[in-house]
Amino acid sequence: MSDVMRAVRCHRYAGLDDRGKPVPTPVPLREVLTLDEIPRPVNEPGHVLVRAHYAGVQYPDALQAQGLYQHKPGLPYVPGMDVSGTVIEADADRVQPGDRVVAQMSIGGLAEVVKVPAASVWRVPAGVDLAACANLGRNFFPAYYSLKVLGETTADSLVLVDGASGGVGMAAVELAKAMGARVIAGVSIPEKRDLPAAAGADRVLCYGTDRDGHRRFKDEVRAASAELGHPDGVDVVLDMVQGDLFEAALLSVVRPLGRICLVGFTAGQRPIRPGLILIKQAVLMGSMWGAWAANHQDGHQRNVAEILDFLASGAIKPRVDRLFPLERFIEGFELFEHNRGRGNTVISVQE
Repeated sequence: MSDVMRAVRCHRYAGLDDRGKPVPTPVPLREVLTLDEIPRPVNEPGHVLVRAHYAGVQYPDALQAQGLYQHKPGLPYVPGMDVSGTVIEADADRVQPGDRVVAQMSIGGLAEVVKVPAASVWRVPAGVDLAACANLGRNFFPAYYSLKVLGETTADSLVLVDGASGGVGMAAVELAKAMGARVIAGVSIPEKRDLPAAAGADRVLCYGTDRDGHRRFKDEVRAASAELGHPDGVDVVLDMVQGDLFEAALLSVVRPLGRICLVGFTAGQRPIRPGLILIKQAVLMGSMWGAWAANHQDGHQRNVAEILDFLASGAIKPRVDRLFPLERFIEGFELFEHNRGRGNTVISVQE
């Protein structure tokens, strides 16, 4: 095997100036991301070498390349936080060479070979498409952590997921249904209804892009909650959007002592008035699954095992919504750069 490999690299942060300060107009990502040849990694104790067949791309990848994500790697770096492929070398008992696996990492996924700690590699159930698993860690791990650990979701719960046409949103819909819960999915525009509906949502409602849309959404969620047997409101909210939607609708539709998990803020961040939370008696929590997983490794491994069981049984069925060859990787990034991302976007590193 060659000592070099192809990999995508980010050579500068598109959204930062020379002093590391945000700029009003970021440089296009195609000017800072290139497909290069770099040295192939060498395995080491406690790690696994994986031949990457597919790598996932999502909003955090575009934000990271702009320098606007919480983790800023040293430059140049290889982006990519999730891959699926086959094991080449394994210095661990949990997987063997030739196993079909998914791997999760902080960076490095968009390369032909990746080196991953053994604890972050899991066998893919037989018969499950590797391409469909390329975003398993990015989408399903945070969704399940928010539902199970923070939201304490049960088969009796009613769950509201906004941003439900995105990768984490759709994963949350599928997982909540697999857990036996009822689900109301929220999308920004009517054209996005089909994806969460196909994932099994009991209701798909549109919250729009302005205050009037948010108010209609609030009324429709209240009516849907009553129809689904929860007249006091939803038990758990997974909020991917924040922005004006949080105060205009979400706080009004959660039941007293219900839980709101802040997963993202695709509509931007707004100040949250604590008095409204107090009056509603809502429980508000930030969802950072990675930090929790690092400090609760046994719990994280149990969560992943349960997700894989759902996958093996067919209770969840991840899909590929957009697939690009490695040579056209930039098109995947540009979807999220221009806020057109939805569902599961995958780069085919090598068939």
